[in-house]
Amino acid sequence: MPAHESPHFAAAKVIASSEALLVCAGAGMGVDSGLPDFRGKEGFWKAYPRAKELGVSFEELANPAWFQSDPALAWGFYGHRYRLYCGTTPHEGFGILLRWAERMHHGHFVFTSNVDGQFQKAGFNDDRVVECHGSLMQLQCVKPCCSAAWPAPSSMNLQIDEGKLLAQGELPRCISCGGLARPNVLMFGDSLWIDGRSSAQEIRFRLWLRKLARGKLAVVEVGAGRAIPTVRRYAEQLSQAAGTPLIRINPQDSEGPADCISIPEGALEALKKIDAALS
Repeated sequence: MPAHESPHFAAAKVIASSEALLVCAGAGMGVDSGLPDFRGKEGFWKAYPRAKELGVSFEELANPAWFQSDPALAWGFYGHRYRLYCGTTPHEGFGILLRWAERMHHGHFVFTSNVDGQFQKAGFNDDRVVECHGSLMQLQCVKPCCSAAWPAPSSMNLQIDEGKLLAQGELPRCISCGGLARPNVLMFGDSLWIDGRSSAQEIRFRLWLRKLARGKLAVVEVGAGRAIPTVRRYAEQLSQAAGTPLIRINPQDSEGPADCISIPEGALEALKKIDAALS
């Protein structure tokens, strides 16, 4: 990138000259929609004061063991997040990415560690999304009794005591055995996650990648932090393999490989500026 050139203009040039778009997104993508990113223990405790009272971190609470030892607390936490995600409107940046994606001759894909379903809600086709940690919009058996995952029913109306972070009343049940269900999300220390849906998404993604010519893929990484660096590493690997600069948008961790186009801003601000440069 020339010294006088803004990173937004440099990113716009890469996108304009590409024939396919890969969006790699972490929790920071949803912040401008009002979603918490749980950055650090204090950030998590601010979003969930009850967790602070219990003295548990995000990593400790996001553990499948709670569905066995305290299902009301487990569903209190995940049920609250489910309701939050269902009630959240994706910010304008999602629409900007979708417009770019729809212009691409060879299409697009989204690779995300987010479990909130916001890309699909913003209009991205479910067949074009890889949710590497699963989705809160899908359920599975706690045991599990089978290898099935299924969409959370529209009738799932969990009642949550937010002060105590406890689910009240009937909890979601497995459609096969009738036992307790849980979100089809990869949790910490989770050996029981059913990964069939995410694996199928990954296969579709890999088949798409094989068809792309080197140098024609734009890789835009948004809001992917270092705490769980799955998305960051994947974006770096794929941009390098495609022979294209990585466009990394992150207000705190924007630095990257030598040819990385680093934009130290939030998702919405950066995407609007790049879009303006494209125009």
